[in-house]
Amino acid sequence: MLPWLTESSADRFNDVRDTSLSKLVRDDMLGLILKGVLIPGQRINEPDVAARLGVSRVPVREALRELESSGLVVARKHAGVFVRQLAVPEIRDLYQLRALLDGFAGKQAAKRPSADNTALLSVLDDSISAMKNAASQHDVQRYYGENLRFHWAIVEAAGNQSLTETYRGIVQKLHLSRLKNLAQDTGMQASIAEHMDIVSALRQGDPDRCNQLLSEHVDDAHNRLTNTTPELT
Repeated sequence: MLPWLTESSADRFNDVRDTSLSKLVRDDMLGLILKGVLIPGQRINEPDVAARLGVSRVPVREALRELESSGLVVARKHAGVFVRQLAVPEIRDLYQLRALLDGFAGKQAAKRPSADNTALLSVLDDSISAMKNAASQHDVQRYYGENLRFHWAIVEAAGNQSLTETYRGIVQKLHLSRLKNLAQDTGMQASIAEHMDIVSALRQGDPDRCNQLLSEHVDDAHNRLTNTTPELT
């Protein structure tokens, strides 16, 4: 579902020449969290993780510390480690920050020579077609995945590594708040129209328009989500 999410399995632990055990364990648990296998509020059992992956509890603890530093899990004294449940103010703040980053990424992408954006525009057009197809079948999860692919393509096109890393962290945390709402149609048709306007501005090479449209689009997405999810207001 998330564009950068790769499949993870215990087979990967047979070859750790270039990757530390803790990183492999972290990636495995990250995948389970982002796929909704481990849900917000659920306790992560260290012995179970270690047994499933065939490792000691040391790399599991190191992996959990990394996930805690990224804001995806929280450690509670005498209780264990749990998948984070985001509070409403934090969700609002993350959407505000994401709006700024999306707008900046769109502005940077639109500044590139038109020839450099040929491949990007092809990806975005394909993504919009896939979103339209998903919307026609009321497939919210597939639509959501394509929506993320659309935005991630623009972020990558901005060519700023710090931006991509920060953006990925924000979207991963926001994903925790979306997992239980992926059965709801939160305005797919309106969102598709906004995506089409963004592509049009990008095709015209209008940086300021791209900035404005992307920032407003993320704000509108947050508003649509809160309007259909009372507990987020």
